[in-house]
Amino acid sequence: MPSHSDPLPPRPPPSDAPPELRLAAEIAGITVDRVGPAALAVAAQCVLDGLGVAIAATDEPGVRIVREVALAETPSGSATLLGHGARTGARAAALVNGTAAHALDYDDVLAAMGGHPTVPVLPAALALAEELGVGGRELLVAVVAGIETEARVGAALGTAHYARGFHNTATAGTLGAAAAAASLLRLPTERVRTALSIAATSASGLKANFGTMTKPLHAGQAAAAGLLAARLAGAGFTASDTGLTERRGMLPVLSDAPEPDALAVPFGQPWHVASVLFKFHAACYLTHATIDAALALRVGGLDPRAIESVDLIVPPGHLGVCAIPQPRTGLEGKFSLRFTTALALYSGATDESRFTDAAARDPELVALRDTVRVHTSGDIGHYAGRVTVRTRDGRTLQAEGDVSTPRWQHSPDEQAPALQRKFDGLVSPVLGPDATARLRRLLADLPGLGSVAELTRATVPDGGRTFP
Repeated sequence: MPSHSDPLPPRPPPSDAPPELRLAAEIAGITVDRVGPAALAVAAQCVLDGLGVAIAATDEPGVRIVREVALAETPSGSATLLGHGARTGARAAALVNGTAAHALDYDDVLAAMGGHPTVPVLPAALALAEELGVGGRELLVAVVAGIETEARVGAALGTAHYARGFHNTATAGTLGAAAAAASLLRLPTERVRTALSIAATSASGLKANFGTMTKPLHAGQAAAAGLLAARLAGAGFTASDTGLTERRGMLPVLSDAPEPDALAVPFGQPWHVASVLFKFHAACYLTHATIDAALALRVGGLDPRAIESVDLIVPPGHLGVCAIPQPRTGLEGKFSLRFTTALALYSGATDESRFTDAAARDPELVALRDTVRVHTSGDIGHYAGRVTVRTRDGRTLQAEGDVSTPRWQHSPDEQAPALQRKFDGLVSPVLGPDATARLRRLLADLPGLGSVAELTRATVPDGGRTFP
């Protein structure tokens, strides 16, 4: 495992200060020089990956609907809609771009947060940075502040929060977006605390909507609400000083077993952003371990036509997240262990182009899906899975997958080529290869980028998009 610890110089409030204030002090005090190099490098990769998945989703039906509504309400402004080119207000752009960034469910994951860290934070930070006219260094610092905040809020909510049916990307993500915006606005500690409290009262999102257009809307709403919270706090709006931790605050209300002290862990102990997990299959991350195992069996020479039955072993919690038994659409297929495993065995590929409505109805693929049985075990890791295949000629084949750790050991550069290939595959169909290469060059030196507006302009095809 890589070492991600690189503590910031101590600047704590009084030891008896509430956890909200100590978290706010970390957000207010973060600068680029205080961020560990690995954390900064992975944050830049989060920006690359987040932009890629958002641009690729520009024409998704749910994104089009959110965009049409947002532009009808706010038809002009300073912030760019990624991959499209229309400009709207910063909060409307955060809503649309946040929804787009999560629409394909191809975005990154952070275990400490229990959700998807970049999709609430980056859209809020991009829209505000574009409006403020700041550069890449400020954007990166804001992204780090947001993701580190999400990790602490997610840990403070504990696993009981997610088990109750809340979507951490929407809840912890709202506070992450507020932290990113507060960083860009350079709010002092007391105002940051207020922003967090305002964000906490806005935080919501239910797992009942997984597999629908509303799941990605969670990310867009979190981005927009967090941005609003920071702006209100900066303008002098008031909120409870203990809006997260008092008995009627976010943590006790939304979790059966909150851990408020997790809020106060100093940034850099460790840098959680350095542990962000990137997706290389276009489906719910909890399906990735069994996808990897199925692909390993296929690479080993398994003919999908020879399969008689498939058995999966996954953690019990997966059943409430990604166990749609008979998905009717490509989107539902991303949340189906049966379908994703069958797809990996059948086609040997699980990129975005494979998750179509036609694939969900394909007779041969459906027949293979129906041989897959899902079992649970408390003895298997949260991001692990086991696949056992029995063939018609009597063989039993087995493989395991584990996607709990980053793809780098010594330097984030180790995962850069895979991320660049993913980015090119997502963005080239929208922008074309030349514009994609130009955008990637800008992203290669984010700290040296003078204006975030230069970056957002490069996300738009020449002439903008012709669809709404």
